[in-house]
Amino acid sequence: MGAVRRTRLNEFIWRNHVRLYRATRGRIGGSIGGNPVLLLTTTGRKTGQPRTVALAHLADSATWVVIASFAGQPRHPGWWLNLLENPIGRVQKGSTIVDVRAREAEGEERGRLWAAICKQEQGFADYQTWTERRIPVVVLEPLARGG
Repeated sequence: MGAVRRTRLNEFIWRNHVRLYRATRGRIGGSIGGNPVLLLTTTGRKTGQPRTVALAHLADSATWVVIASFAGQPRHPGWWLNLLENPIGRVQKGSTIVDVRAREAEGEERGRLWAAICKQEQGFADYQTWTERRIPVVVLEPLARGG
């Protein structure tokens, strides 16, 4: 086993997933393999331009939890690097759009959330075995209006 190979076909599917999700407000692309999906928009750390990715997530109370697995690649995904530079992003879940602040879960919270999302989707646990880096568990907390 190993990391999922990034190909032009994969990139085409991922890029169009975002377009379909937006166009249908999540009716198409709102879940993959039974796992709920959201769109996360960050600000590109190099370009300053918005960057949107579709991510499987775990709903935890009033927050969303996403995993910076990058499909087991040895480096962090760009969206996580963007959030490290600027933790403010935007989540689209279905037709709802919410501004969020990202933070990395640590300690007991990380352990609890990691176990919960791996129970939901075993692939995340597999990804961790494919890379030496510690995969970040990212909590997306809604900002108060005007926040």
